[in-house]
Amino acid sequence: MDNASYTALTRQSGLMNEMQVLANNIANASTTGFRAEEVLFSEHVKALGPDSASLSMATANVRDTVMTQGSLTQTGGTFDLAIEGDGFFLVETPNGQRLTRAGAFGPNENGDLVTPDGYPVLDAGGAPLFVPQGVGRVGIGSDGTVSAGGQPIGQVGIVMPTDPNQMVRESGVLFDAQGGFEPAPDGRMLQGYLEESNVNPILQVSRMIEVQRAYEMGQGFLDKEHERIRGVIQSIR
Repeated sequence: MDNASYTALTRQSGLMNEMQVLANNIANASTTGFRAEEVLFSEHVKALGPDSASLSMATANVRDTVMTQGSLTQTGGTFDLAIEGDGFFLVETPNGQRLTRAGAFGPNENGDLVTPDGYPVLDAGGAPLFVPQGVGRVGIGSDGTVSAGGQPIGQVGIVMPTDPNQMVRESGVLFDAQGGFEPAPDGRMLQGYLEESNVNPILQVSRMIEVQRAYEMGQGFLDKEHERIRGVIQSIR
């Protein structure tokens, strides 16, 4: 296979990766707390010799998470929480502590505050939050302090990754802060609100059309290159 075909194939592979990311973003446009992803293209240039032009190849294997805040929607739910500004909720999963912006919480049968998947919501110290039943109205302050019947009973943790470059998306709306995390001083919690996905469906669909056209153009080039090489081989025979 010649250099032109290799170059085209690496481009096609990158476009396919981007198409998968775009499709996943669109599928999660209504997912609470979802963060959109982008594909980063990088160029690799290799010198082929003093009498030859260099070879440039592009790859797109790195996914970058878009951290812009989504719209905040008022729900009125007692345990619906949103963070205005920087910060993440801290939850306990079977794989360890994870960060999330999805704040659709609720008490389970034991009174523990949990996510829809049943993962316990933690305070800043990493302890589960217990919400007693039948003690009056439950209020949650802007700093995450939980009060029942006018008495503070705990505090929902708001944390930040120590190194944002080491925060890895694990699945859906969960992130693994592999470099550790620390309290987020500037995050403000809102009770009765949820943060929507930060995906812009119109922009995502527009980009999907661009990627599809670029892929078709690349495929057309590969087909013509294949026919050219085939013609050369037949003429030699």
